[in-house]
Amino acid sequence: MNTFTKTQVRLFASARSWIEGEAVRQLYAVAGLDGVRIAAGFPDLQPGKGTPVGAAFVTERVVYPHLIGGDIGCGMTLFKVDLVRSDVQLDRWARLPFNLEHMWEGSVGDVLADHDLLPSEFDASIGTVGAGNHFAELQAVEQVYDARGFKAFGLGKRQLVALVHSGSRGLGEKVLENHVVLYGSQGTPVDSFAAEEYLAGHDEAVRWAKANREVIARRLLSTIGVSAETLWDGCHNSIERVETTLGPLWAHRKGAVSTRGRFVVLAGSRGSLSYLLKPTSNGPTHAWSIAHGAGRKWSRSEARLRIRERFDASHLERTALGGRVVCEERDLLYEEAPAAYKDVEAVVGDLVDAGLVSVVATFRPLLTYKTRKRVR
Repeated sequence: MNTFTKTQVRLFASARSWIEGEAVRQLYAVAGLDGVRIAAGFPDLQPGKGTPVGAAFVTERVVYPHLIGGDIGCGMTLFKVDLVRSDVQLDRWARLPFNLEHMWEGSVGDVLADHDLLPSEFDASIGTVGAGNHFAELQAVEQVYDARGFKAFGLGKRQLVALVHSGSRGLGEKVLENHVVLYGSQGTPVDSFAAEEYLAGHDEAVRWAKANREVIARRLLSTIGVSAETLWDGCHNSIERVETTLGPLWAHRKGAVSTRGRFVVLAGSRGSLSYLLKPTSNGPTHAWSIAHGAGRKWSRSEARLRIRERFDASHLERTALGGRVVCEERDLLYEEAPAAYKDVEAVVGDLVDAGLVSVVATFRPLLTYKTRKRVR
């Protein structure tokens, strides 16, 4: 017997966080799948490949691997850096040979052992950023709104941080492909061998993605000549079992982050602030989740067309906030321009107004690394 009588669909957004009609249609389409009990859309909601990005879904007795896509474990990790604002040398740093798109020369075996990972065909990619909206970014504390919360988080006001956004590279895609080839995209009962097999691969990909972000940070910061300490890690594409009084439920997140911890980091674009947030609600009505970032306003093709008409590529290598951008792939420079993203202040404001979070602090982007075309 079902413990829910009706699927709950909620959109935690106001008119100031403009959302495409197609994204809302996709939200309701997923809500109509068998076993889906809650569908939550957030202010960063945008259309995806059949499943909206910026959403979370709660299911009962069934999991849907295709809802979270192939980049299983994609997320962000925030690191405390052994630097303060007076140490900043942006022009020099922007010229350094980070080479985060090329194979890491460190001990992959040690990383796998530290994260309880089995060797895979994708391990040569560990420590690489990847494409799309992935990045490694040095940031400075901009403003503190909640001094007590900020202190509890473990940062100083003059401290620099590094925010790394990346995923499981090809590993998660392989996990999803293996499942879909055998079982298709229909829901999989949680007590089946198919679900057990998928979730084991899923968990491996989540650990791999976290390890990848840690190695990326190590490479970035060792090139500058400093070390770092992990402060927070959040996964954006995942399936999580949540124990409730109604029994176990399954939170599917696609471009959303869990509120089950003490803090959440929400990224802006490379030309806007990122936010340190404190969840003020942690329940099923919002699928134990909130928005993961500002969310795209324009598709990649639209961004290339619009922004190429307005800006020379060289103008996009510096931001309105004074940051530097390392991106030697011109199309990506246009696709990821700040103008292609929603207003992160509006996104956060909607979450605050919905009673889901409070703002602890903001971070200003200093150096954003995307890709170089050649090894230096």
